[in-house]
Amino acid sequence: MLIHINFQSVRQSVLFLFLSIYATQSFAQITEDTYHKAEYFLSGNIQKEVYHLDVIPDWLDDKKSFWHQTYTKDGKRFFITDILKGETREAFDHEELANSLSEKSGGSIDSSNLPFSRIQLKEDGTLSFEWMNKNWIYTNGNLESKKIAQDSRDRSVSISPDGNWKAYVKNFNLFVENLETGEESQLSYDGRKDYEYASFWGWSDMILGENGERPEHLSINWSPDSKKIQTQIVDLRLAEKMLLLDNSQDDKFRPQLMGYYRASPGDTTVVMYTPVLFDLESKAATKFPGLSLPHFIGMYFNWDADSKHIYGTYLERGFKSFDLLEINTDSKKIRKVYSESSPTHVNNNNIFRRLDNGQFILGTEKSGWNQLYLMDWESGKLVNRITNGDYVVKNLLKVDEENSIIYFEAAGKEKDVNPYYSFVYKVNFDGTGLELLTPEKAFHDISYGRGEDYFVDNYSTVDQPTTSVVREIKTGRIVHEISKADISNLLKKGYQSPKQFTATAKDGKTTIYGLYYLPTDFNSKKKYPIIDYTYSGPHIDITPKTFRAGLVGLQQPMAELGFVVVTVDGLGTSGRGKAFNDVSYNNLGDGTTDHVLAIKELASKNKFMDVEKVGIFGHSAGGYDAGRAMLLHPDFYKVGVASAGDHDHRMEKAWWPEMYMGYPIGDFYHEQSNITNASKLKGHLLLAHGGIDENVNPSATFKFAEALIKAGKDFDLFIWPSRNHSFGRTDGDYFTKKRWDYFIEHLMGEEPIRHYQIQK
Repeated sequence: MLIHINFQSVRQSVLFLFLSIYATQSFAQITEDTYHKAEYFLSGNIQKEVYHLDVIPDWLDDKKSFWHQTYTKDGKRFFITDILKGETREAFDHEELANSLSEKSGGSIDSSNLPFSRIQLKEDGTLSFEWMNKNWIYTNGNLESKKIAQDSRDRSVSISPDGNWKAYVKNFNLFVENLETGEESQLSYDGRKDYEYASFWGWSDMILGENGERPEHLSINWSPDSKKIQTQIVDLRLAEKMLLLDNSQDDKFRPQLMGYYRASPGDTTVVMYTPVLFDLESKAATKFPGLSLPHFIGMYFNWDADSKHIYGTYLERGFKSFDLLEINTDSKKIRKVYSESSPTHVNNNNIFRRLDNGQFILGTEKSGWNQLYLMDWESGKLVNRITNGDYVVKNLLKVDEENSIIYFEAAGKEKDVNPYYSFVYKVNFDGTGLELLTPEKAFHDISYGRGEDYFVDNYSTVDQPTTSVVREIKTGRIVHEISKADISNLLKKGYQSPKQFTATAKDGKTTIYGLYYLPTDFNSKKKYPIIDYTYSGPHIDITPKTFRAGLVGLQQPMAELGFVVVTVDGLGTSGRGKAFNDVSYNNLGDGTTDHVLAIKELASKNKFMDVEKVGIFGHSAGGYDAGRAMLLHPDFYKVGVASAGDHDHRMEKAWWPEMYMGYPIGDFYHEQSNITNASKLKGHLLLAHGGIDENVNPSATFKFAEALIKAGKDFDLFIWPSRNHSFGRTDGDYFTKKRWDYFIEHLMGEEPIRHYQIQK
């Protein structure tokens, strides 16, 4: 039998089959529309697309009403809620006010976007706000304005509670003046430059030039009876500055030298604070050199109502122990009320509340979970445990001493719920009567403020839009529903909320939680590169829990470009108890190993995820993570973008590496440095930093770059000369586009559009 084969037809069929397969595996060429889809989800844009996203209340003086700002189909709107009436309405006539503003200013004011974001409201309906350097008052349809007066307060002086004394610094010493007689008294005599009384060092204080002066600050803590002053000596004699060069100023043709004091882990040349107490009657000064601490720890005292004692929490350097101290201001005797230690670290923000009955409430992790304890102030001994269990008490909302009831927020107590979800509870001082007040299985974002009898609860999940309600604090009963988020605009765009997933951590047993994001034009038949957004800093957890956090972030814009974006909280991060957190102690460099395992497990269940094309990016501590991941897992992560990274913790600001990485400094700092491991780079890496970043000094990025050069490694470097630590954030900027393009080119294999500017 003769068989005739039509080779032309076969070639066409094979070509058609090949093109069909290729079409399911590839992506369209990058166009301006690609960027437009990502721009839609930048924070400044997307928040206007969701109506009534949430409610952030600003309470009025009656403590039973509040105003809030949100976006509606009519644009930006201000609302007022009257809890007793059970109503929420627009706080004023926006159209009428816009017309009045247009008339008064000579401009054109859009009622859907009034040019201010904060207001003050009085019970009679009078509205005031600031705009164009004027204070505007709007009442009964009338609009008046007056120029904002310069702040006349003299911050170089401090007036005593009884109004009879003025405290101030002169020639680095503390003086007081009797405001009745005008008599001046000098209280300290050994103050001099770099050994300065009644001052402090501000976080972002800058010294310009080689011999510039540091900003002046006054720090005075008056006793209630106005007879004593507690303050501190700022000792800069041994302190060394961190330096920056600002090359971006238009009117300068030489770089501006900038210096600031920010200790690094292990430094001995640091700014020191020494507490000192002054008695105005005797003019006696008492220093407490045994309580001297680096300025990045500090010690803050509170006065007893009778002015006979001050008290505060003293944290040893390294954060391995803390003491609750009381100082008798007559005898100057220091008493340890309570002490606690840990082989790793203790909290530097323990829950603490003095009670009028001689007791105090303390929250610590000594059980392995942050729990509440009722303690006796005089003896420092336990009265009773208030809470008990494998969950985390996050903070106190209200302490009702009259009825011996505590209202607090906690996470991890409810079964079959994400352990990071926050709920509100109440409990009696003796630990009985524990009651859940917010039963909805969601994250409860609470605003209590000055509400006293009520609080605002924005409850949601990443895939459950926010419901905003007013609850009665005593019962948790919903007394008024303020609003529900309207996401109809998102749904029209094809938006899918990020998907929650769990995976098994590197210990082989612990469940860890994460999210992955899909583009709005997602096609399950395609194969998508994966991008890991990381910040494994041990002091926070970054995986979004609320609808707002899931929507407003860096992940969805990146997904819109044609990626699956993953975020996960692995072992060593915050929010899951001390044992979970301590995994990162001496071991911050292993934070992304859990990410690798989670992505592999996730990809095995979702065939549209291309586990052969994985990238990673992060900022600050996340910048270290991204760089470290490229060196620790060079065969898994193919592309990385590390911005503002602290690439060697020995060069980072001291407080959190010493607390979470370890103190004293050991070999583990050297072994986990990106600089030390630069030779292990295989993939594409973009390093980025702000030229005047005083938070994470750019020196570590330069050192990392130098090490990569010495190792003969190809990499990319971007320095934004005029920027500090804030760039590449959720609102989008020049670096946002650069980061997008880096993954488009090197992970997706497409050609980005050059010279395109992000549209907001």
